[in-house]
Amino acid sequence: MDCYAVLGHPIHHSLSPQIHAAFATQTGQVLRYSALDVAPAELTATLARLPADGFRGVNITVPHKESAWAYVAQQGTLTERAAMAGAVNTLAWKTTGLLGDNTDGQGLLNDLQQRHALSLRGQRVLLLGAGGATRGVVLPLLAAAPAALVIANRTAARATELVDLFAPKAVAAGSLLHGCGLAALPQVVNITGAFDIVINATSASLGGEAIALPPGTITTDGFAYDMMYGKTPTPFLIAQQQAGVTRLADGLGMLVEQAAVAFTLWRGVVPATQPVYDALREQLARP
Repeated sequence: MDCYAVLGHPIHHSLSPQIHAAFATQTGQVLRYSALDVAPAELTATLARLPADGFRGVNITVPHKESAWAYVAQQGTLTERAAMAGAVNTLAWKTTGLLGDNTDGQGLLNDLQQRHALSLRGQRVLLLGAGGATRGVVLPLLAAAPAALVIANRTAARATELVDLFAPKAVAAGSLLHGCGLAALPQVVNITGAFDIVINATSASLGGEAIALPPGTITTDGFAYDMMYGKTPTPFLIAQQQAGVTRLADGLGMLVEQAAVAFTLWRGVVPATQPVYDALREQLARP
């Protein structure tokens, strides 16, 4: 039986085994998917051993995404989006060798476009944060041809570093790409206009912290999205709701969609994500 797994440390909280089991049942795929707790010092040896143990692919989560990227860079091939992201979340052992991919950005894009019926073409998009989560989604977001993509971070230098990295892709997409500090957002809004879509890619919500945006940052009918998710709305989404934003979503859909992209890479079939998303949402809502 083909084996797959998610590798992380810790890993007990992961929903990936549940998601991929549902995909397999739905599509009639016979496989085994497990969660493996791998300490950072054991990652390289584990990845080298897995193919001989019957594994055809794995998902990678914290804290291994960058280390796994370095492993694939030496031992295999990176997709363009993974190469530019500097991190991988999906590995596949194929007949042509090891492939490393990053499905986070496409998962986000699929969630926005399909579940929430958002077209990014010609829209003004604000991306909060300049860490690994942001770097992993910039390329797919630019591929959707927004009018502007602004990366805002507490430290402006980190945002401008990402702008320098992705500038050629922005030119190809015909999109304005700009980086700034959070404090400079009022001046940026004066230039670009209020944003149609604001995406929180920081981990602030994990710590119960809300990011306060200057008044007028989001259009009156704008959309606020937090990559984090939980049983209740995240602090970021609560803050935007209190500011008058009515269109809100958390990152549960992104989690399901990025898993579906990985599943398709491995098995060559596209699962239906909505039933899995609905089941997880219902599960999270239980006391």
